[in-house]
Amino acid sequence: MLRRLRLKFICINMVTVTAMLCVILGLVYHFTRMNLEQESLRLMQTAVERPFQPGPPGQLPEQLPLPCYFILRSGRDGMDIVAQSGYDLTDQALLESCLEAALASGAPVGVLEDYGLRFCRAARPGEVRFIFAGISSERTTLKNLLGTSLLVGAVSFIAFLGISLLLARWAVGPVERAWAQQKQFVADASHELKTPLTVIMTNAELLQSGAPEQVPRASRSILAMSRQMRGLVEGLLELARADAGTARDALVPLDFSKLVSDALLPFEPILFEAGLDFTSRVEPGIRLTGNPGQLRQVVHILLDNARKYTSPNGQVTVDLRRRGRGRCVLSAATSGQPLTRQERTDIFKRFYRTDPARAMDQSYGLGLSIAQTIVLAHQGRIWAESGGQVNTFFVELPL
Repeated sequence: MLRRLRLKFICINMVTVTAMLCVILGLVYHFTRMNLEQESLRLMQTAVERPFQPGPPGQLPEQLPLPCYFILRSGRDGMDIVAQSGYDLTDQALLESCLEAALASGAPVGVLEDYGLRFCRAARPGEVRFIFAGISSERTTLKNLLGTSLLVGAVSFIAFLGISLLLARWAVGPVERAWAQQKQFVADASHELKTPLTVIMTNAELLQSGAPEQVPRASRSILAMSRQMRGLVEGLLELARADAGTARDALVPLDFSKLVSDALLPFEPILFEAGLDFTSRVEPGIRLTGNPGQLRQVVHILLDNARKYTSPNGQVTVDLRRRGRGRCVLSAATSGQPLTRQERTDIFKRFYRTDPARAMDQSYGLGLSIAQTIVLAHQGRIWAESGGQVNTFFVELPL
């Protein structure tokens, strides 16, 4: 699928580039041809319409900037040559043929393809003047321009093909990573569900065996595994809702200081019962625009994470304060084994746990991933730092 996507991207890009190159080079060729033709006609009309003034034989009083031309006059006395440059006009029959062809066309300007000439006519009382100019140099210029355009087009096509290959790899990269993450997510979710399902099935078989002494233990085990599965499914649903961007659907102005203070209250007795020393410092009057339910969930995730991973009799400190004029920072510091640099990155991955044994403590490795998704949806950022024997999680949000 990803290979077809890259190929489709390259094809669309190259079709677009080829069409643009053809249009641009075609316009350059067209306007160059028009300019050459118009400039030649302008010079010819100027020459043929000026009154004849005597001068040196074989040329006009002012030489025209045309490579090859000649002017014929047809009147009552017949045909004669007014001026010429670059032509051997000894062939009288050729001159008469050119004049007859120009007269037969009936147009004031035109091209004699058989002779490779462009003509322009000006009528005067008792005579008609024709100027004939060669178009071979003009066509040579256009031929060279066409060859240059084809060469430039070919080189540009090859260059853009190489760029398209690089762009395709860059553009499809996020899709490839998302696809890999999705496959990993499915594999991890299947693995997390497999163990409790196996336990439930085993205990259900014990119940079917009809042994009375196995009923209490089997039923307790089924209930515990069912609760574990429910917690995992609820976590998956929360993650799906966060990925769907529902945080942006209910943004309202709120007092973030009050929201954090209210979210801390239920955890104070829980942390006290766990033997942890809990302190909080919340700067009042911090207001922002956000989704109250999901921001409260972020606070709960940080505190629940602190409850599970703080060392026995350790310290938990929550702090909320302004940072600069347009940001605020919520931090949750816990004492315990410091996280390595790699762990500080991996803990935000789905189903990642620094201690796999915590799976039986309703820890599925989804909480921080959900928090990260919510914070990113609020245009904020979340990260972890470790120093000494303290791990600190930071959430920065715009006011």
